[in-house]
Amino acid sequence: MKLFTATQIQELDQYTIEHEPITSIKLMERAADALAETISIRWDETTPMVVFAGPGNNGGDALAVARMLKQRGYDIVAYLFNVSGKLSADCQENMNLLKKKYPNVLKEVTKEFDPPTLTKETLVIDGLFGSGLNKPLTGGFAEVVRYINLSDATVVSIDLPSGLMTEDNTFNVKSNIVNADFTLTLGMKKLCMMMADNQQYLGEVQVLNIGLSREFIENTPTQCRIITEEEISALMKTRDDFAHKGVMGHALLVAGSRGMAGAAVLAARACLRSGVGKVTVHTPACNSDIMQISVPEAIVQPDRGEDTFTQATDANKYSAMGIGPGLGVTEATAIALMTQIRSAKVPVVVDADAINILASHRAWLQQLPDGIIFTPHPKEMDRLLDTPPADDYDRMMKASEMAQRLRIFVLLKGHYSALCLPNGNILFNSSGNAGMATAGSGDVLTGIITALLARGYNQQDAATVGMYLHGLAGDLAMQEMGMESLMASDIICHLPQAFRMMGLQ
Repeated sequence: MKLFTATQIQELDQYTIEHEPITSIKLMERAADALAETISIRWDETTPMVVFAGPGNNGGDALAVARMLKQRGYDIVAYLFNVSGKLSADCQENMNLLKKKYPNVLKEVTKEFDPPTLTKETLVIDGLFGSGLNKPLTGGFAEVVRYINLSDATVVSIDLPSGLMTEDNTFNVKSNIVNADFTLTLGMKKLCMMMADNQQYLGEVQVLNIGLSREFIENTPTQCRIITEEEISALMKTRDDFAHKGVMGHALLVAGSRGMAGAAVLAARACLRSGVGKVTVHTPACNSDIMQISVPEAIVQPDRGEDTFTQATDANKYSAMGIGPGLGVTEATAIALMTQIRSAKVPVVVDADAINILASHRAWLQQLPDGIIFTPHPKEMDRLLDTPPADDYDRMMKASEMAQRLRIFVLLKGHYSALCLPNGNILFNSSGNAGMATAGSGDVLTGIITALLARGYNQQDAATVGMYLHGLAGDLAMQEMGMESLMASDIICHLPQAFRMMGLQ
């Protein structure tokens, strides 16, 4: 599922108009019909409604919605803000249609705005500005937004909450963005919707199909897209009926320190549950008995250090390596870590304390082999950066720049985990839930991806499939246990069901 830029969205609309063919006003009518239908399903005719329409096409959508809802019997009033005397052609057309059919519904604001009373029973339909906005709101429009936000009304935004820009909101004025309860976005999700710090403005998001050109969508390249279940299913590797453990891959996990054996246990159990033939865990000697008892299927290779990882092992005897969960950040561990990574000729996943060590030895980043997979959470990502990011979008773009510069994969974990590829593209995950925000969840992800690498998936596919399966198993666990009680081990327990849902037995 592609995420288009604001410019591409305008091009998509224009392409649809030219090649369907359909007039722009008819396309707006189609969008408004989908909006009105969705609103009327959720709110009945007893709900008082107030529409705020801007001077552009988003305002035209809003005026058309007002006309259609009035026709359905709703008590509705529409405020059109025409302060400059310049409306888009389609907004002007919809103003004329509304004025002709329901003259008492339309209130055109040219100078002074006498705001309506907005109560908790009122439904506000926000159609001031949509995906075409390219600068923060100021002046009177900012005041209208603040007035809406201070009310107790329920707010439905058309396409995007007014004031929120389609991609980069780093320098936006946050107080001048509508806080919507529902966002009915047209055609497809927008990039800004994937950022955690924008969720406060979006509320519940619903994508409405308004018949935009499939040809344009399929043929237009984009930097960002959301991975779908169908794409993941197509990437899954089946096992041969005559397979044995020797051909199913041998994964090495370098993990654990005194008091952090659990990280190694979780990574190893997740790795084994993800189809790998064998797992060897290189861990400090103090964890040997814990590992043998907790994961009897794993091979345990004690480090010469009693409490911490201090001795690199030969990773090239294995199919893939995961390193970092519960490792600790002592200087001896840091030296052993870099020796371990630099000597590895197999695919590598770098997580947790391995990332923290590299963050405190940034010069070492230049020595990393091409193609390794980093799996930082936001705070770990920030430690890797020279300057702290301004917001989630800035963090993601800096992660993408790092992936390109170092020729590595950066899987930035979050509700919508973002896999930043060395070629500059970004893949967003569509599975997972807030219950997975729990200790050990990242260790499970490391185990899954390491297993997939050992099974023969390339780095991009292993990271893509791994993050999706991780989220899907979390979703299955949530359905059974709820978000509040979810633990990392529950994700592992639901991996078999996740694999079956992807078509594997």
